Amino acid sequence: MTQNRLQEAAYQGPALEVDRDFYSRIGDDTQSREVIDEFTIPIRSGQAWDVPAGHVCRISTVDGPQVGDLNLWNRRDPREHFWAARTRQLQAAHVSTFDRLWSTLPFLRPMATIVGDTLAGYGTDSEGGRVHDTLGTRCDPYVSQMLSGVDFDYHCHSNLVRAILPYGLTEFDVHDVLNVFQCTGLNGNDEYFMKTCPARPGDHFEFFAEQDLLAALSTCPGGDLSAPMFGDGSSDPVENCHPLKVTVYRLPEDLLGEWEQPSSPNYRGAHGLKPQPWA
Repeated sequence: MTQNRLQEAAYQGPALEVDRDFYSRIGDDTQSREVIDEFTIPIRSGQAWDVPAGHVCRISTVDGPQVGDLNLWNRRDPREHFWAARTRQLQAAHVSTFDRLWSTLPFLRPMATIVGDTLAGYGTDSEGGRVHDTLGTRCDPYVSQMLSGVDFDYHCHSNLVRAILPYGLTEFDVHDVLNVFQCTGLNGNDEYFMKTCPARPGDHFEFFAEQDLLAALSTCPGGDLSAPMFGDGSSDPVENCHPLKVTVYRLPEDLLGEWEQPSSPNYRGAHGLKPQPWA
């Protein structure tokens, strides 16, 4: 009889190692931080904001459990943005402290490193649920119309679209998200499921900006996701919705030490398009 064993991760190498002592100091030393920006995002809304390189951003619950859909772009070149699929491969399907959020090709470098997570101890529940999800993506009005026949303007996709318009970006710039505080998994049929958000007032999720970032967050219209949003039995769960608070902190220079912004891989090929020596 064969025994189940844990398969090794497909992606390995020193480029995936992080200096845990460095990021632990950043996450632990909350007294020397300086607040440079703070605001609350109302229910069923979205907002975009700057997170300068070397700063920390905290997303926190205010008065109840609430899921937030997060997008990230390089502030100077929005073609570089968060890549959920590669983050799943390089880190995990559900991320927490010391995991990194990676950017798209051809940049492929850390955009942020998670330095604080009050739900880190949630682990895996009895149904296989975990928090801070990269498996799923944002809810959107197109799937709402397709599955439920309902036009609704405040899904996360639409909230993010409205949030980034003042920055010169459009619907085409919205991309797959990190679902902060969201509890999800795959069932026995390998189908995606969502569970009630386990966050409580005051829980938070923090990331350290590895480059100058534009961030945008939607307060999901499903709120804590305790009620189905699509298909039979779905209803409008507005009573389950709560705001989220965002705080951006400047760190003291001595805490950053010799930290530098990460660089992209030094790939010098041309995808096979350069002239061959025999041509």
